Amino acid sequence: MKTRLLEFIDCLRRAGVPVSPAETLDASRALSILGVEQLDFREALGATLVKDGADRAIFDEEFVRFFSVPGNPAVKRRSTRASSNGERAGSTSQEEPERSGRSRTSRSEERDNPAGQDHVDRQERSEHQRMRYLRSLQDMPLAVMTSDQIDDCDALLRRIAERLRARQRRRQRAARRGRLDLRRTLRVSVASGGVPMAPEFRNRRPGKSDLVALCDFSHSVATTSHFLLSLVSGAPLLFRRVRLFAFVDSPVESWIQNGHVVHEQALDLYGRSDFGKVLGRFWAAHASLLTRNTLLLILGDARNNRRPARADLLARMNATVQRLIWLNPEPRTRWNTGDSAMKAYAPYCAHVLAAGTLRELYLALKAVVD
Repeated sequence: MKTRLLEFIDCLRRAGVPVSPAETLDASRALSILGVEQLDFREALGATLVKDGADRAIFDEEFVRFFSVPGNPAVKRRSTRASSNGERAGSTSQEEPERSGRSRTSRSEERDNPAGQDHVDRQERSEHQRMRYLRSLQDMPLAVMTSDQIDDCDALLRRIAERLRARQRRRQRAARRGRLDLRRTLRVSVASGGVPMAPEFRNRRPGKSDLVALCDFSHSVATTSHFLLSLVSGAPLLFRRVRLFAFVDSPVESWIQNGHVVHEQALDLYGRSDFGKVLGRFWAAHASLLTRNTLLLILGDARNNRRPARADLLARMNATVQRLIWLNPEPRTRWNTGDSAMKAYAPYCAHVLAAGTLRELYLALKAVVD
């Protein structure tokens, strides 16, 4: 069971729930006391592995996915024990007539149980299939998704958004106290004979950044841009202010309304991508948005139809903002091939990250908010 526990903890970490080595030991000790047969097995793991209430929903989802798989040894052991208990109850009823009425009831329930158990098994299989389907969507290239699959991603997007908010809440709580001030701690410890009884912390409280997102809405990357805007538009916990812009060959301010992207002006969806032209027009019209407190996020495949890349404008933006991050929805193997200008832009970006699947998009946004 220890191996299964470690595998489950790995699943939690991949899902964004932080589990420390100390919490792993606590969970192992709890299971050694309770055993996997106990009804409070799930609650014991939840109490020892989940620090933040916002992570509980993720824990519950991962627990159901991991421990409800058909053929799981733990589930089989519980079922075997239940049936052996039933057999012992039957033999006891023959030896003790006063319990015969209760035994008849138990036998009646046992006759009814197979149908009920079949229903539970079907529900578990259905839930397992749904979870397997959603996991497959996490790694499916966004560019090839059908409209039905895009609709099915709503649950995944909500989960990703909650992970990001939970992550940021934890960072803000840690930042609120500040980093350990060793010099002040040693100075104060003089009163206790040099023993640092009361650690002192720096009282710096970093503020939230402003986010400016510039997203390519040309046909090949429109789905990724839509998902990105959906995730960052309603993120007051993550950023102080959020401004969103969409473009094909010219930037247009946008926002999310009732789950749909709304543009201030019509986009020319049949235009040819021109990143140099977009950067020039954005700098001319919105340079005032770019300050030392601004995180500039650009999403695009950098395919410029062999037009001037104007990397000098990106360099100017990079010198102005706090950080510039580029998300590229294409596979890394296609970067800098054909008409891609990624090589010209990359030197002026703090990070260039892949964002071609929902999993990659989540990992990229984690890097953005950290």
